[in-house]
This record gives sequence, C-alpha cells and structure tokens, in this order.
Amino acid sequence: MRVVFMGTPDFAASHLKTLAESNYNVIGVFSQPDRPSGRGRRLSPTPVKQVAIEYGIPVFQPDTVNKGVGVAYLERLRPDLVITVAYGKLLRKRVIDLPVKGCYNVHASLLPKYRGAAPIQRALENGERETGISIFRIDEGMDSGPIALKHAIAITPEDNFGTLIEKLEVLGCTMLKRFMELAERDQVELEPQNGELATLAPKISPEDLELKDFSSPSSVLNKIRAYDPLPGVRTSINGEPVKLFEAKRGNIEYQTSKKKEGEIIKIDASGMIVSCGSGSVIISLVQFSGKKKIRPKDALSGRLLREGLVLGG
Repeated sequence: MRVVFMGTPDFAASHLKTLAESNYNVIGVFSQPDRPSGRGRRLSPTPVKQVAIEYGIPVFQPDTVNKGVGVAYLERLRPDLVITVAYGKLLRKRVIDLPVKGCYNVHASLLPKYRGAAPIQRALENGERETGISIFRIDEGMDSGPIALKHAIAITPEDNFGTLIEKLEVLGCTMLKRFMELAERDQVELEPQNGELATLAPKISPEDLELKDFSSPSSVLNKIRAYDPLPGVRTSINGEPVKLFEAKRGNIEYQTSKKKEGEIIKIDASGMIVSCGSGSVIISLVQFSGKKKIRPKDALSGRLLREGLVLGG
C-alpha cells in the first residue's frame, strides 16, 4: 500500500512514528506550514515534520491540500490510502476521492459525540466520564463519515488534558496499527454514524479560557482540568490576570454559604481553597503574568495572594 499521512502536532507525530516503525510504505507526509515560535520568533518545524525527516519521508507543507500545488503534490504521489491525524484542515471531494482505499481519520472522541477541533478539552469541560478513539472514513462533512473502529476509555477524576491526551495517544496508535492490518487485507467494515446524536467540539477561543463563574465546584474543576497543563485557564484577582492549575475538590468542612463565590478561604501546603457555591475547590498551582507556575503558599509568602481575596473580580 502506498500511504500518505497528514498531521501536524505531537499527537499526530506519534501516529506517524507508529506507521514508520511498523514498516508501512509511507510515501509522503503533509503537515501545516512551519510557524514562528519562541522569543526569537524563528520558524519551527511541526512535530510531524520532525518525525518525517527522522525517517526520511518527503514532507509537503502547502497552505491547502485541496487545490493548487497541494493537490498536485498528492496526485503525483498516487496514494492507495490517506491517514489524517489532527491535520488541521478539512479535506474536499477531489482529495477524498483520490486514494482507492479512501481517506481515514484518527479522532479523539467517541463519534458522533464531539465532532470538531477540540474533542478532548470539550469532554473534560463537560464532565464526561468516558471518551475514546474513533477511526472513520472521511466524507465531505465534519467528522461525519462511517466508523471503522471505535474504542472507549474511562475519564478518571484525576485526569486533566495532559494525562488524557497521553492515554488517547497510546490508544490511537494501537488502533491505527489494527486498522492498517484490516486495510491491507481489504477487511475494513464501516458503520454509519447516527447524526441525530452528534455533538460539536469547536476550536478553543480566548473566551473559553476565561473563568469568571465560581458558583459550582464541578464546573470550576472541569474548566481547569480541560486546559491543564496548557494553555491554562485564566481568571483575575483585583483586576490582575492569573492562571490556575492542578485543581481537585475541596473537603466538606470548607463548604459555607457565608463566603463569596470565588473567595480564597484558606491557603496551606495543599494549595488555596476557593469557595464555589455550596462547595469548594483546591487549586495547587497558580501562574501570574510573566512569571513561572508557583504554589499558592509561595505566592502568599510573596504577598501575591492572601486569604479573603476573590477570584474573578
């Protein structure tokens, strides 16, 4: 099989590495154009590009693969199969119809739930108890094609974006190897999605990263988990921005209606205990603008925090 891989971030890079180390005939890789990063704003290769270079696979980085030089590159490669993982662009009909075995995507949700760009974050933010990987044949809709393989895993109370994406990355690579075996033997069986059950996982916006409502411990906890360790949920203290990390539920002894929502009830070695409606949340790491992440107890010593301050104000 002549395989073309399309992907961009670290999550995708591990899947490309799986294909390369399993000796599949990856004849070309498409990734998003390099972007400036760091203080010097130098162009940095995408993680997928780095893996492709490591394994000597030709890399193409057109602005779009659906027309112009992008689709011309792809047509010259004559792939039998296209695999996409977090590529960042929708494929159009001309590309979808090109490989004889089809185009397939490895998606980090249990489709038809959480179609879109941010399924892991949205699942955590909404307090889901399970998620998983779906491998589906791409059609002209957004993550709406028939499913070839799907497998669920639990989301534990301790999971955040960092831990959950690692679990899904391992699962996705395992499932991709199984899918490739089926594709080689033309044994892929497809099951249509039920569009009536579809939910969306839109791209993360700056507004999504703002935490202003401290009325519910569950919603506060889930919001912080969804963006921990990167990019971090932000709130404010006395008008100054601060990011919050490593959250867990507070003890029942701190539940009190006498405290304001978002008020710092106590700061100790476990973190800062914040009043959230009838409950509380313990936050173990904070990050002030231009500074590193620190423990609230250290921020207390540095007079950046104190008990009685109210988050979100």
